[in-house]
Amino acid sequence: MIDQALHFEILGRTLGRGGEYADVFVESRSVTSLILEDSRLEKIITGNETGAGIRLLYNGKTSYAFSNDLSARALLLAAAEASRMAVDGSPREVMRLTARLPSVEFEIRSFPDDVPLEKKIAHIRNAEKSARSYDSRIRQVTVIYRDSVQKVQTAASEGFYAEDERVYTSFVIQVIAGQDGVVQTGYEAIGGFTGFELLDEESVEALSLKAAQRAVSMLTARKAPAGRMPAVISSKAGGTMIHEAIGHGLEADLAQQGLSVFSGKLQGEVASELITVIDDATLPGKRGSFRFDDEGTPAQRTILVEKGVLKSYMYDKLTAMKEGKLSTGNGRRESYQNRPIPRMTNTFIAPGNHDPGEIVASVDQGLLVIKMGGGQVNTVTGDFVFDVQEGYLIRNGRQGDLVRGATLTGNGPQVLKSIDMVGTDLGFSIGTCGKDAQGVPVTDAMPTVRIPEIIVGGSHE
Repeated sequence: MIDQALHFEILGRTLGRGGEYADVFVESRSVTSLILEDSRLEKIITGNETGAGIRLLYNGKTSYAFSNDLSARALLLAAAEASRMAVDGSPREVMRLTARLPSVEFEIRSFPDDVPLEKKIAHIRNAEKSARSYDSRIRQVTVIYRDSVQKVQTAASEGFYAEDERVYTSFVIQVIAGQDGVVQTGYEAIGGFTGFELLDEESVEALSLKAAQRAVSMLTARKAPAGRMPAVISSKAGGTMIHEAIGHGLEADLAQQGLSVFSGKLQGEVASELITVIDDATLPGKRGSFRFDDEGTPAQRTILVEKGVLKSYMYDKLTAMKEGKLSTGNGRRESYQNRPIPRMTNTFIAPGNHDPGEIVASVDQGLLVIKMGGGQVNTVTGDFVFDVQEGYLIRNGRQGDLVRGATLTGNGPQVLKSIDMVGTDLGFSIGTCGKDAQGVPVTDAMPTVRIPEIIVGGSHE
């Protein structure tokens, strides 16, 4: 890492030909990744990566240079390269750097680097053994353990300097079962801004059994019916739908480019009055949390939609400058090699007032979604489609037969406006969100909700 004096010099060099703003992002990251497949430890990846990214904003555009050499000479050369975009020849002053304090603190009880590799391997072997012992129809088990410790420094020409240390640990298991030509998958994942205590608090054996049970149960599940019907999305399904159906559309760069169905709709009604959507990077232990974003803005809680009304987009520094606003702390990047862009952190629908059991009981015939699969959305139109990994028919207000092959197809704003019951519960799911060839850790969440009508894809038989 580098000292404040060098940060100041780099910023001055970057603004040496003009520009509105410059920043320096320095990163040092250590990673351990273990992959166990078919009882074999296929990959053990450990490593360290260090580098710095230097950015200049000039006339609403970005010039970016990076280096994995943290010597003063290399970084000043990179700064000079970034400065080339500015052509007015008037150097800009850099304000004296003062340390910025975080808005939140997080406790790590067991740093992954302090845990022996053998203990990590033992956990993934136990998980695989647990899954395979569940049923003879288990064909394949893949277990992935990953931890990373990322130390970052950010300095900006506005006159601040910020430091953060982010510790992320995750554990994923995928189980494939097969019988009579039918193949089904069960998947479970846990993780967050947490150390190895994650695996002290969560039983990997129980997680594996859950994935195995889902894969085996789906082998004999009936085919999902097709057509328009009510759907109850359980909080256990996590927040995949909210992430795709509205989350990306509220990222300010897409909204400003007219690539979002929510473009130009601030203060407009975009959802049912029961719906409040929040993005909050301050939540302890969650995978999308941090002390500062990748531009040095302190983590914060942003109300995006309040009682159905669009209140804010998610801004980074550049998109905020274009509208004369402040960043909402959503400037994120995959690594020092990438420029920051607006991204979600921990995004969720706030809990409502309905008992989850009451919501299911209110549906005569429909679909109950317990686990979501993958999905995709057209942010311009809001149209989406999601796979349902675990779903049940609802008959006379009760959970009925397990079904397979179901999909949900709809339009984000239309579905959000139609939701007429919101549960008191809240369930989280983790992921790595991809955008502009960058992946960042996120968490999504939803309470149990009722959608009066949605298109369910399945079988007409």
